[in-house]
Amino acid sequence: MKQFLITIAGVFVGLLLFMIGVPILLLATVALATRPAPLAAHNVLVLDLREGLTDQEAPVGLRLFSPASQSVIGIEEALHRAQGDAQVGGLLVRLPEGGMPPAAADELRGAFKRFRAAGKPILVFSQGLYADGMVPSTYELAAASGDMWMQPSASFQVTGLARQDVFFKRFFDQHGVKADYQQRYEFKNAVNPYLYDDYTPAHRESELGWMGSVYQTVLNSVAADRALPEAELKARLEAGPYDAEDAKAKGLIDQVGDLTDAQKAILAKAGSGARLTPFQSYADERSSNFDLTGGTVAVIGAEGAIMTGRGAAPSPLGGGETIYSDNVAKAFNAAIDDKAVKAIVFRVSSPGGSDTASEQILSAVRAAKAAGKPVVISMGTYGASGGYWISSQASEIVAQPSTLTGSIGVFGGKFALGDALGKFGVDMRGLKVGGDFADAYASAGPMSPGQRAAFAAMIDHIYDGFISRVAAGRKLPPARVRDIAKGRVWTGEQAKSLGLVDSLGGFYDAVDRAKALAGIKGKARLQTFGEEPSPFEALRDMVGATARVMGLAARVDGAADASPAARAILGEATDAGLRERGATVLAPRVGW
Repeated sequence: MKQFLITIAGVFVGLLLFMIGVPILLLATVALATRPAPLAAHNVLVLDLREGLTDQEAPVGLRLFSPASQSVIGIEEALHRAQGDAQVGGLLVRLPEGGMPPAAADELRGAFKRFRAAGKPILVFSQGLYADGMVPSTYELAAASGDMWMQPSASFQVTGLARQDVFFKRFFDQHGVKADYQQRYEFKNAVNPYLYDDYTPAHRESELGWMGSVYQTVLNSVAADRALPEAELKARLEAGPYDAEDAKAKGLIDQVGDLTDAQKAILAKAGSGARLTPFQSYADERSSNFDLTGGTVAVIGAEGAIMTGRGAAPSPLGGGETIYSDNVAKAFNAAIDDKAVKAIVFRVSSPGGSDTASEQILSAVRAAKAAGKPVVISMGTYGASGGYWISSQASEIVAQPSTLTGSIGVFGGKFALGDALGKFGVDMRGLKVGGDFADAYASAGPMSPGQRAAFAAMIDHIYDGFISRVAAGRKLPPARVRDIAKGRVWTGEQAKSLGLVDSLGGFYDAVDRAKALAGIKGKARLQTFGEEPSPFEALRDMVGATARVMGLAARVDGAADASPAARAILGEATDAGLRERGATVLAPRVGW
């Protein structure tokens, strides 16, 4: 008994030390990670784009848990500051071997060109560019540097854009799975892989439409930056692939050499005594970029799928960025109440999400305008579906040429799994009381004719509301919006010609438009609005989210031994989790 008590006490003390010690260690790590190292007197910043990118920066308290440490906006802000900083003499960029989001390449290309216009050299170094879909956008960014190097014998495979979709229809038919979905309308193709075994004509037209527009943007940009006729550039690229030496001979890159040679070359351009400095060390220095004289422009960010509620820190077990409508509305309300704020720049990068969450955010945009504070949208990689809903009634919309936007449409439905599970001896049964629609989302079978009619009326109502909001915000006849809607995805370049966006450009172009609309002369003070959790709050939320995930995993693992009632509760909890994540298998959603 004595040994047992000693063992129990030891376990308790160990758990106590773990629960206290690990958070303290993590908090100390956060504090050290967010403290920038001192800079040398003369620096060449080293930007490594192989590490992945988000569109916007994570809050300081979440950066330890963020899956990507760099963001397009963070890089652009740091370069904006660096172009006037005497301590910065140049930029060395390590390119990814694959593609990057086309709109991100557009945005950073503009930042590179402004940096070079300030008299500061850029050198990009590549160990190969491989045909993985969006690699032409990586090359577009490289061409803007004016000095592109490749490692000897590296592969240059910039021959065009490609994408691939997996269609499940025949698999579902084989195994008895019914995809019971409805779309508004034929271009709203997110669920097409569940409904068909190949591209429909509308699906093919939509995909090739935006892909062709992105490719044309790349050709236009590279031809201008490398001073080549566009037709000649296109012919050379599409005749590839090449090795580095052939790419140089054809005028597609500037130099072939090792990384050490490239480093020496950019240091020599930067001036005597220059040293290589990690880009993030410089980016972590928060300085006068956000403390300028003049009026205040609020900056509110929104990246990811749009959901109702208030979010917590991400779990280390997975999950991407999410836009929570309560958080964004709260940020808008704070900016409205702040008398110093004269205008708002709303940075949006979202492929869609919940229609009700989108409407809550749009209401906040309207409230800001009603308070006399113009709202200018700056679109990142996406401003599509729900991402366009929340943008549609802003004062102005600024998008990149390759931003994927529009997708004005709705889809929704469920998977009916009863027949599929029946093949394995699993029978799904259900009970209900009340109206016919009460079990419309049940997974045992497809919707009844009455349920489908009610469901169709519901998504028609959402679609009509989407059309009316766009028509009012963009000052277009509803019939015209219906003609260009139908779930069709457009690039920013195409959307501008259709009247869905006002101008092409990046974040600082949106800032300039916000200043003009608000009558701000000279420089503006940029102030970020939004919840900024402390490292302790971020850790608390992350641990809580992890505990919930682990708890669900434990319940799933033990489900075989659970009672029928317990299994029923587990099934309801799983469905609730899917609803919480905005899963389209359960309900209609404004999504791409």
